[in-house]
Amino acid sequence: QVQLVESGGGLVQPGGSLRLSCAASGFAFSGYVMSWHRQTPGKERELVAAIGNPDSTNYADSVKGRFTISKDNAKNMVYLQMKSLKPEDTAVYYCYGTNGVRRYWGQGTQVTVSS
Repeated sequence: QVQLVESGGGLVQPGGSLRLSCAASGFAFSGYVMSWHRQTPGKERELVAAIGNPDSTNYADSVKGRFTISKDNAKNMVYLQMKSLKPEDTAVYYCYGTNGVRRYWGQGTQVTVSS
């Protein structure tokens, strides 16, 4: 019923760009704070970017100026535009949504930044 499905991951060279998408369904999208998190094996999952209502945003220091989170309420979609990618951005990226009570995670999409 409730789904968050990420897409857009892949292999990209350092300095390149990639756009991740998250398709949401089964819940009241506009009432949720949406965010992107990432995780590398052996490390804790970390917040990358979040977007509230109507459009307040928050970014990890490591991605400020390079990543942009956005959403399209009409399409129930969340995006993460990543620019000037670095090898340290390599991780599985997860879409997340919460209304303060319910919490939903996507399955993740792999992003690899390498020459």
